[in-house]
Amino acid sequence: MGSRRYLVRKLGQALTTMFFVVVFNFFLFRIMPADPIKLLTKTQGLRLSESDRAAMIADLGLDKPLPQQFFGYVNDLVHGRFGETFIYPGQSVSSVFLRFLWPTLLLVGLATLLMTVIGLYMGIKGGWNRGSKGDVASMGFSLVLYSMPEWWLGLMLLVLFATILGWFPQGGFKSTTELTGMTHVVDVLNHMFLPMLTLTLAYLGEYYIVMRSSLLEVLGEDYITTIRAKGVREKDVLWRHAVRNALLPTVALVALGFGFVIGGAVTVELVFSYPGLGLLTFEALNSQDFALLQGMFIFFSLAVVVANLIADLTYGWLDPRVRSA
Repeated sequence: MGSRRYLVRKLGQALTTMFFVVVFNFFLFRIMPADPIKLLTKTQGLRLSESDRAAMIADLGLDKPLPQQFFGYVNDLVHGRFGETFIYPGQSVSSVFLRFLWPTLLLVGLATLLMTVIGLYMGIKGGWNRGSKGDVASMGFSLVLYSMPEWWLGLMLLVLFATILGWFPQGGFKSTTELTGMTHVVDVLNHMFLPMLTLTLAYLGEYYIVMRSSLLEVLGEDYITTIRAKGVREKDVLWRHAVRNALLPTVALVALGFGFVIGGAVTVELVFSYPGLGLLTFEALNSQDFALLQGMFIFFSLAVVVANLIADLTYGWLDPRVRSA
């Protein structure tokens, strides 16, 4: 019963958050000073008469009262209709979004995996060997990287490895020539390496710091002292008892990190001209493509809300004390 109430409560919080996001998204793009009709006709090179302009306003539903527009907007969201983009005439927001989604998911997914594994391992080693030279070096290295803006770090890596050394391409997702099989896979990884390295290094310190502090807190608990007094090997104390409990706070960090990194990849994708959601967002902002921006805003918000929900449910499953709190 406690688990059911916890699940219902978290689902209710997630749905409530998304409702406020939808309301904010609706009003945000309607209080902006830009004229969507003017933007649309400008990108398509059209000159409309007053009657044609009025007909287009009526077709877009902009002549209706705000409450009626809002319910129509929610209905379109439920059915996955986000309208057509200005910068890609004749294409729906959904089709353009899905085309740019795959490169971002590939980039963010691999970067999140790397930053999680490397950061947690460094945090475990640093917390277990607190005060050692390796711990001090890891702490300094992580804090320096964590304090750097992603776009600046990306520029430095781009200049060093792509321009000076020439080891990797300077941008893009793949070569212009058609490749197949493993050659295509290697080519994509080659183009993706520098932006993936940038994201990994930029967020590595967060995982290291959380894991290290969590492990140090667990090592100070009484039950660890009791386990050691029983003569359990130090290796088993670390991996079978201390690390398993210290990993609990990092579960939420991993889930939330994936949601936030998708939004944080905007600057990295822009630096490396990587054709993902980040670059698409920049193009939409430059062109004031409100329909596309609305769809992107909803997706980024949904990614964070879903990641937060997964983190809460996973944490509650791993630690029953959370469900009864």
